Amino acid sequence: MESHAAAQSTAVGPTRAIKALRRRQNWVQLAQFLVVGGIGSLVNLGVYTGLVHGTGMHYIGAAALSFAVAVTNNYLLNRLWTFRRSRGNAAHQGARFLVVALVSLGGNLLILRGLVAADLGKVTAQAIAIVLVTPLNFVGNKLWSFRRS
Repeated sequence: MESHAAAQSTAVGPTRAIKALRRRQNWVQLAQFLVVGGIGSLVNLGVYTGLVHGTGMHYIGAAALSFAVAVTNNYLLNRLWTFRRSRGNAAHQGARFLVVALVSLGGNLLILRGLVAADLGKVTAQAIAIVLVTPLNFVGNKLWSFRRS
């Protein structure tokens, strides 16, 4: 038989999520995050395309380098704009942001490799991979990297 405390903890999760979905500020932050992500995606795809087609670099290496440029851009824009009310120690938040970004990069590379193996174009595959990892990235940054103390 389930204990009263266990029953309460089960009910708290969905209730908290529903309340979060009803808060306007969360939707505004998501929109800001998506704008920053859009800019970061353009940076990522621009650097990636230049490396793959301009230098002939292997697509996995190009994805890693373009990621480094884009993640730096995204951290700065998200810190200054999207999560400005949650600013804490820049190094601490930056380290957490990097961890979330690396997890997202891992997912991105798995998806990218699968899509390229399925004969999808490399740039198209990268664009799709970026879109698919965006929700993970937002939730990780909102709830961990830039959470309020």
